[in-house]
Amino acid sequence: MLRPHVPPFGPLNRLFGTNRLRDVIGRRMGRRRRYVRTRKPRRLKVVGVMDAVDRRLVEALRLDGRASYAELARMVGLSSSAVHERVAKLESSGVITGFRAIVDPGSIGMGVTALVGIEPGEYGRDELIAAALEAIPEVESCYGVAGDEAFVVQVRVASVDHLHRCIGRLRAIDGVARTRTTVVLATRFEHRPTRDSDPLDVP
Repeated sequence: MLRPHVPPFGPLNRLFGTNRLRDVIGRRMGRRRRYVRTRKPRRLKVVGVMDAVDRRLVEALRLDGRASYAELARMVGLSSSAVHERVAKLESSGVITGFRAIVDPGSIGMGVTALVGIEPGEYGRDELIAAALEAIPEVESCYGVAGDEAFVVQVRVASVDHLHRCIGRLRAIDGVARTRTTVVLATRFEHRPTRDSDPLDVP
């Protein structure tokens, strides 16, 4: 954007006003008027609340949540203090919800995993059913899904007998009409960090 340069005539500005003085000087200077070129601010390409550096930090932390700020700084080419500030903002904005240890369920006596579909009855309320599911300690994850079933929950227990008792408690929840259980025979992989195969903010 081009703007005519106006000398800082303090008394004249106060007498005529800045805009009027600019018009008068511009008409008298004609083609000899000088211009000051202003730059438009450069915008950082952002996806959601994260830019490309944030996405690299998130990917690195998903692979190794114990990585130090110095290690992360070397990965993204920033200082440790800048990385610390970015990670703190990712936590406060809800992008990073926490850091936790991933353990082998069989090693802690939880060797049986099952996926249970929850179908509500005619008068079942999803909010109340979800609250009741959250109160059952064996329910590790709960997903709201489309179809006849309103929820699919992941259950981890110590034995088949324990699973049988847990399913009984799920069926006893007020508003649940029926359940459908699938026992997991083997876990090929889980908790795998996913990557965006077509990111919009390629650095």
